[in-house]
Amino acid sequence: MTNERRVLVHPDKASLAASVAARFITKLLDILDAQAVAHVVLTGGSMGGAVLEAVGASPAHASIDWSRVHFWWGDERWVPTRDAERNDTQAFEALLDSLELPATNLHPFPASDGDLSLDEAAAAYAAELAEHGVDGQPYPIFDITFLGVGPDGHIASLFPHRSGIRVTDRTVIPVRNSPKPPPERLSLTRPVLNSSQRVWFVLAGADKASALGLALAGASRDEVPVAGIKGRRRTVFFVDRDAAAEVPEQLIARDDV
Repeated sequence: MTNERRVLVHPDKASLAASVAARFITKLLDILDAQAVAHVVLTGGSMGGAVLEAVGASPAHASIDWSRVHFWWGDERWVPTRDAERNDTQAFEALLDSLELPATNLHPFPASDGDLSLDEAAAAYAAELAEHGVDGQPYPIFDITFLGVGPDGHIASLFPHRSGIRVTDRTVIPVRNSPKPPPERLSLTRPVLNSSQRVWFVLAGADKASALGLALAGASRDEVPVAGIKGRRRTVFFVDRDAAAEVPEQLIARDDV
C-alpha cells in the first residue's frame, strides 16, 4: 500500500467537484463493504461545498447507507450555530440536511453561542474524538479526510509561521488571532490529520498554485503547512488546471487512485 502524493488535474472547477464526488461515493462503498462504519472529515471553502453538492446531485449517492457514516470537521470558525461563516453550516446545506442522518453520526465543533469558552470547546471536541478512539489512540480511524488549501498554504486552521502546525500533544487546539478572519477558531492538529487513512486535498484557482508547488517541492511545514500533511495510505491532490500550474509533470497522476 503506497502513501505517495499524487496530483489529479481536472479542466475546471465543475468537473473537479463532480469527479471528486464520484470517487467519494465509490470509495465509501468500498469502505463500507469492508467495515461496519466509516469516519469522514469535512472541510469548508468553495470547493468543499461544491463537492458535497455534487455528491447530493449524483443518483449514485442513494447507494450509500449513510447511517453508517460519521462526519467530523477539520476546523471551525468560532461563530454562532448555523452562522453562514461556519464550515458545518455549509456542509449541512450542501448535503447533510438531505441525508436525515442520526444525530450521533454528526460531530460539529461547538459554537460561540453555546455555554463553552473557546478553550473549553477545544477540550470538549477532543473528548468527543476520544469517545470514538480505537487502537489506543484518542481519535477514530478517519477513512477519508477532505482538506482545502489556502493561498498561503494553510490547512484546517493551521497557519504558516504559527505554533498550531507544531502542536503534537493535543488533538484539538483553540486558535486566536488568526491571520484570516474570523480571528478565533478551533482546529484538529497535525498528528490527527496525519492519522487519516486517506487525505484528499481539493483546491482550485491560480491563487493556490504557488502553495501547491512549494508543498510538492519539499517546503517546510512551518512555511507551508500543507507540506506537513500526508495520509497513511493515500494522499491525493484533486486540482483544476489553474491550481496545477506549478506542479512538476512527473507528479501528475495518469491512473486511478
